[in-house]
Amino acid sequence: MEAGELITKKRNDQIKFKKKLIKEKKVLFAGIFILTVLLLISMILSLLFGPVDITVFETFRVIYHNIFKLFIKSNISLSSGISNDIIWGIRFPRVIMAAVIGMGLSVIGVVMQAMVKNPLANPYTLGVSSGASLGATFAIMIGVGSVFGPHFIGLSAFLGALISSLVVYSIANIGAKSSSIKLLLSGMAVSALCSAFSSFIIFIANDAQGMRTLTFWLMGSLVSATWDNILLPAVILIAGGLYFLSQFRNLNMMLLGDESAITLGSDLNFYRKIYIVITALMTGMVVYVAGTIGFVGLIIPHIVRAVVGTDHKKLIVFSGLTGAIFLIWTDVLARSLLQGTEMPIGIITSLLGAPFFIWILIRKTYGFGGN
Repeated sequence: MEAGELITKKRNDQIKFKKKLIKEKKVLFAGIFILTVLLLISMILSLLFGPVDITVFETFRVIYHNIFKLFIKSNISLSSGISNDIIWGIRFPRVIMAAVIGMGLSVIGVVMQAMVKNPLANPYTLGVSSGASLGATFAIMIGVGSVFGPHFIGLSAFLGALISSLVVYSIANIGAKSSSIKLLLSGMAVSALCSAFSSFIIFIANDAQGMRTLTFWLMGSLVSATWDNILLPAVILIAGGLYFLSQFRNLNMMLLGDESAITLGSDLNFYRKIYIVITALMTGMVVYVAGTIGFVGLIIPHIVRAVVGTDHKKLIVFSGLTGAIFLIWTDVLARSLLQGTEMPIGIITSLLGAPFFIWILIRKTYGFGGN
């Protein structure tokens, strides 16, 4: 082959590669746009569900009035009427909380699965959630939360999540080199231990009212969502999601293994330690504001990975948006299934997640990375 033909072939290959990249970017942006629109539609439609019937038009009026602070002539005073109190004071902060927590749990699941190279990893199988629950249980049942303020419960949940994460990581590194199986087994053991201590604290506290509150809280609930307590978890979970989005190259390398990463000049062990602290902070914040909500960080990354692949640049974004939409409608189910009462959202996610997980195991559609 002559030099001119080689140059032409190389140029054609470069043109094809550029066209392929442009096509992938268009598909990526189209997918993000579609999911964002679906998320916004879900947030609006979910405001219509509840024991009090409110029309779509009235819902839009309340949102428009509160967001843009405009006068709207109506027979109902939107600043203090029943519709305003229900939509803006109760339902809207709850919807935002559901979206933020769904996004956070999905991103945490993606990151943990990359860290241990195992599709079964999530805050609950690795013991992080149980550690956060133990910290929060201690603060609530012993009464230190009422002494130091409600934010101390969140701090206790974070410390519990961080300590349990470090214990799991330390146990998995004892003796031979750490592996995903050792991490999972260590996580299960630490999770069982934290659950046992939580039960022990509840038993010795002998507080009937506290036990009822804590039991409902441990099943997961968004009933406490208000404008006053939504800012801190939203900032932490969104900031954590954006940080991990910037770390997509390291997360991709974690799927290849530490040896491959070392040849590329990256110390993944250092980044793992940072990721453990950040995922513990995010998990602790979720447990603090909503209790234990399982399976979101497990099934959402599976679904998204099957569609967009294992590139974390796409996986984190799509998982976050999908998780937000999923938890919004799960909360709608929790509010609507039983008339006159509300089911804990953790029960709904488990009822939806466990059969799905069994299904993907039976179909063997749980491939991960290059495996």
